[in-house]
Amino acid sequence: MVAILFISFLVCLSIGVPVAFSLAISSLLYFIGSGMPLTIYTQRFFSGLDSFTLLCIPGFVLAGNLMNFGGITERLIKFCNKLVGHITGGLAIANVVASMLFAGISGTALADTVSVGGVLIPAMKKEGYDADFSAAITAASSCVGPIIPPSVPMIMAATLTGLSVSKLFVAGILPGVLMGGGMILVSIIISKKRHYPKAEQRATIREILSTGKESFWAILMTLIILLGIVGGIVTPTEASILAVVYGVLVGIFIYKELTIKRMLECMRQTVVSSAAIMALVGFANIFAYILTKEQIPQMVADAMLRLTTNKYIILLLINLLLVFVGMFMETIAAILILFPVLLGVVTQVGVDPIQFGVIVVLNLVIGLCTPPVGVCLFAATNIAEEKLTNVIKELAPFIASNFIVLAIVTYIPAVTIGIVKLIMGN
Repeated sequence: MVAILFISFLVCLSIGVPVAFSLAISSLLYFIGSGMPLTIYTQRFFSGLDSFTLLCIPGFVLAGNLMNFGGITERLIKFCNKLVGHITGGLAIANVVASMLFAGISGTALADTVSVGGVLIPAMKKEGYDADFSAAITAASSCVGPIIPPSVPMIMAATLTGLSVSKLFVAGILPGVLMGGGMILVSIIISKKRHYPKAEQRATIREILSTGKESFWAILMTLIILLGIVGGIVTPTEASILAVVYGVLVGIFIYKELTIKRMLECMRQTVVSSAAIMALVGFANIFAYILTKEQIPQMVADAMLRLTTNKYIILLLINLLLVFVGMFMETIAAILILFPVLLGVVTQVGVDPIQFGVIVVLNLVIGLCTPPVGVCLFAATNIAEEKLTNVIKELAPFIASNFIVLAIVTYIPAVTIGIVKLIMGN
């Protein structure tokens, strides 16, 4: 029956069935073929959703939408442009910096692509940047979203395995900064080579302070989330609700751009996105139950450990696997299916679970801007109205930069768990 489970899952994916329903159908076929009571099927679905931590997912999604509809995104971008606009390729750098700041609220890459890209890609094209480059830097920089906290994929990984969400969040800070720094360096090199434009004169201190004052409330939202979670003042779920309340107040009373109509649209988008994620979580829990019942995780662990017990080689093999999977499968689905399985392997060779959590998320988010199913790549390409093949060519140096960061995170534990110990202690 295990063969039926995997074959039906792959067949559903190949004909375009959404991942959540592919998991549902293949799991249902297994239950029917095994003669198992379908009551267990429904019980496992709802038990997968029975987690207080999961409540923060719609919270952070809503906070990100409020940020976009409430005028916060535009102010962040304007502030970033004033800071770095005088550098060659300033708008490209502002794109990366804005993505890093936006990541501190939404926790999702696609929201970053649509929100930041919707403003900056047309602006970059107008200023003389190539459309394919504009789309590429937007898609690549949006992948920082699930690394810099809060991170929806990290919440899923922690919920599945009982890891600390706060520690995973802290462990993702430095890798996210390294990703952003690497892409900024690539942007500067390309911009100078192609003579991309820069602001005619450096912004004055008054202009920087003025735009900084306007974006202060947006930056403060990020600090509230991070300091609240890291400091142990609030749980991730409570932080997401704080972010929502804060976003509503700022959007209505300070920026005065969050109208009733925008609020309703914001909530509609949040419900659609959150429902899709929750359905995926529920059906993935059934799939994971079957894998555990059939002892698939132990079989995978035994097979890899028979091949080698060298943790560096095992990490290399897992990285290759995850990069490949990330090219074909949605990030959260891949985490739900693979993370518990692979965690059992790496812990046996001495890899810290928190470090491995960041490694898995980083691997999979790189796939968000690679074909054939890179949702951020497609979103940015559509906004830029450019050919996909041209954008993929421009993406190559940014992806290479991200792979360098992946290697650093994989083989230098201090980048992740070192920061956790420094900030949160043992």
